[in-house]
Amino acid sequence: MKFKYRETVLVELARHGVIPHDDTPPELARQFVSDLHVFEIRRLKQQMLAGAIPKDDYAKTVEALRGRYPVLSLPVRFWIEEE
Repeated sequence: MKFKYRETVLVELARHGVIPHDDTPPELARQFVSDLHVFEIRRLKQQMLAGAIPKDDYAKTVEALRGRYPVLSLPVRFWIEEE
């Protein structure tokens, strides 16, 4: 099956190093980006526990990270263009 990703989605995916082919299911691309987001959240928590991020700043840091992943707030059915 072929998928035509929206250009705005492709730009956001590329920011995270994800370059889907036209046969890459959007669900697979979304799962990869979601896993990357979770990895980064866990890394931030480790940094906080190690003292590299003050506990009082942790929530703001996680919120800033969430802002770098707006594509995850878009339902996957809107990642591709209807033909």
